[in-house]
Amino acid sequence: MALATVRRLTFSYPGTSLAALRDVSLTLEPGEVVALLGPSGSGKSTLLRALGGLVPHFHGGRFSGSVEVAGLDTRRTRPADLAGTVATLFQDPEDQVVFTRVGAEVAFGLENVGTPPAAIAGGVAEALYSVGAGHLVDRPVAELSGGELQRVCLASVLALRPRLLLLDEPTSQLDPGGAEELVALARAGGAAVVVSEQRPDRVMDACDRVLFLDGGGLQLDAPREEALAWLAQRRPAWVPREAELPSADPAGELVFRAENVSFAYEPNQLVLHATNLELGRGEIVALVGPNGSGKTTLAKLAAGLLEPQAGRVTRAGRACYLSQDPGRYLVKERADEEVALAVSADLLRARRTLAQVGLEAHADRHPRDLSSGERERLALAAVLVAEPDLLILDEPTRGVDPERKDELADLLRAQAAGRATLVVTNDLVFAGEVADRCVSTTPDREHALA
Repeated sequence: MALATVRRLTFSYPGTSLAALRDVSLTLEPGEVVALLGPSGSGKSTLLRALGGLVPHFHGGRFSGSVEVAGLDTRRTRPADLAGTVATLFQDPEDQVVFTRVGAEVAFGLENVGTPPAAIAGGVAEALYSVGAGHLVDRPVAELSGGELQRVCLASVLALRPRLLLLDEPTSQLDPGGAEELVALARAGGAAVVVSEQRPDRVMDACDRVLFLDGGGLQLDAPREEALAWLAQRRPAWVPREAELPSADPAGELVFRAENVSFAYEPNQLVLHATNLELGRGEIVALVGPNGSGKTTLAKLAAGLLEPQAGRVTRAGRACYLSQDPGRYLVKERADEEVALAVSADLLRARRTLAQVGLEAHADRHPRDLSSGERERLALAAVLVAEPDLLILDEPTRGVDPERKDELADLLRAQAAGRATLVVTNDLVFAGEVADRCVSTTPDREHALA
């Protein structure tokens, strides 16, 4: 018997006549792992929200058709009553956390589903250990890296032992090893898993079936091997690719140099130690390494957002930094106004830059009405418009589909000559396609920092 059944589901969010989902029908069997693919804005997150009952209860809007999970009709069953049966890891882990300490965050879900108090501490420890985050139990959430936070949020949902696990971009901030472990953990738990992913190379080997959404419609529902053939013929950008990391000597006029730089957020806990890095005008450098190894810290030092506690940093010209979670910093009512902030409210220049990232049709949209991937591109436009000497992008492909990644790589390469570009990323396929050289924050890796 199917664990979940979706029948002719059509849904539109409040205030829009455009359907986010159109006549979608599918079933999910107990224990199967399903990869959910599709361009940004295609309806992937909406389908996950529908399976979790958030559509329509939380979001409102116009809903037709039906969704049943474990025999419960989501139109008549509140999301709170589905808790424990369905668990969701959302696209933005920063927006999922409630408590300031890791242990309390993982315990929160267990408390909400009525776990006996004596069993909660053991459940927290087991869940954190299972995702390689046992050492974080007493850490403040605010001090975690993006990848560490993603692991903690995964532990929070795995602790509930759900029958249906919904993962929305779960590997977007994880290093490759962590991503592989995450998918394996999700599968090992025995739940049916639906994983929405923009990096198909990270989930394809683990999945049984593939769904492909486009424009709110289900274009493909097929076993993995059949789906790979379909993708190769119709959507080749979605076929998994091998990473090929380039290695070259620094080139061009020196724009940035870090010499023996060290930094610690807490006494006696160095994040960076005696680190050296040079960036030359005209080159794109990919900065890779495990979660928590100091990639974002080094990027902030390069941008001038942090000062080294030892060593020296020098830079020539203006630096612009795109943060790992740019959605937190959107402040204007329109997309073009957001981009124009960096250029003295020059809306014409802002709209030209929006066109470069494929958002020309969204100039008058409210930034928070855009999909996660569209918000990432909006934030990119907001730094590109300033034409900096040093461009620093922290996880710029988070939430961005493969076709848009190819466009982003082309755009960065086309504009590379006038500046130095540092791309902090766990997306090794993208790193190999866009960068002239790769360096790593882990000293014993092949492409290591000096």
